[in-house]
Amino acid sequence: MNKFVGKIGIAEILVWIFLILVLFFTVTPIVFMITSSFMDARQILAMPYHWIPSSDYFSSADRTFFTNFQKAILGNNDNPTFFRNMFNSFFVAIVDSVTTVLLASLCGYGLAKFKFRGRNLVFMSIMATMMIPFEAIMIPLYMVVSGMKLMNTYRGLIFPFMVSAFGVFQMRQYLLTFPSEYLDAARVDGLSEPKIYSRIVLPNCKPVIATLGILSFRNQWDNLLWPLLVAQREAMKTLPQYITQFSEEKMTDEGAMMACAFLASIPMIVLFFSLSRYFLGGAAVYESRKG
Repeated sequence: MNKFVGKIGIAEILVWIFLILVLFFTVTPIVFMITSSFMDARQILAMPYHWIPSSDYFSSADRTFFTNFQKAILGNNDNPTFFRNMFNSFFVAIVDSVTTVLLASLCGYGLAKFKFRGRNLVFMSIMATMMIPFEAIMIPLYMVVSGMKLMNTYRGLIFPFMVSAFGVFQMRQYLLTFPSEYLDAARVDGLSEPKIYSRIVLPNCKPVIATLGILSFRNQWDNLLWPLLVAQREAMKTLPQYITQFSEEKMTDEGAMMACAFLASIPMIVLFFSLSRYFLGGAAVYESRKG
C-alpha cells in the first residue's frame, strides 16, 4: 500500500513538473513581448535580458513611458491607420464569429437530432472539406470574389468564412450528447422547432458556443493571407497587414514592433478572459455527458 501511494505521489510530482514547464514556455514569450514593448533596442538586445525596463530609458526628454506605443500607432509616416485597421479586423472577426456560431449550430442541430436519409453522407461531405487546404481554393475563391466586385469591401473579407466545417463538427458532437427527451417534451408542449432551437438548444450550448466563438474570432483576427488578396486600399486593410507593413518599416526598432504586437494581442486577451469560464468548462461538460 505504501509503495502504491509512493508511486502515485511521484506521478503527481512529475505531472506538476511537466505542467510548470509547459506554463513557463507558454508564458515567457508573452511576458517578453509585454516588457520589451517599454524598452529601446539596446535594452531588448542586452545579454542577459533584464525583465524590468531600466529607468535610464525614460531619462531623455524625447522618450516617455509610451514612446514605443506612439510609434506603433502613428506608423512610419505619421499617418495613423492603426485604429482603422484594428476596427476592420474587429468587425470582420465579430461578424464571422457570429455567423459561424449561428450557422454551425443550426447545421449541427439538424445533423445531431433529426433523422433523414443521407444524413451521414451530408456530414461526411462537410467533414471532407476540412481535408482541402485553403491554399488549394484560394485562387478560385479570389476569382469569384473579384468577379462579384467585392474587392476592398467588408463583404469580400467576410463571406468566405461565414461558416466553418470544424464548427459544424464541434456543434454536432456536442449536441449528440444533449438529451433528446428535453426536445420531445418541448414538442409535446407545442413548441415549434425555431423556439426549441432558440429557447432550449442554444441556452444549453454556452460552453461550446463560447469555444467556437473564441476560435473563430482568433482565426479571423490572425488572418493575413486572404486580406492580402482582397484588401489593397489602406482603409480596408486589417491589423495583420498593418503589423506586417509596420515590421518592414520599423525592422530596426524592436521596441516599437513589440508595442505593436502587444496592442494587437489585447482584444484576444480580453475576449479569452471574459469567456474563460465557458471556454475552460466546455471540455469538462462534454466529457461528463459522454460518461
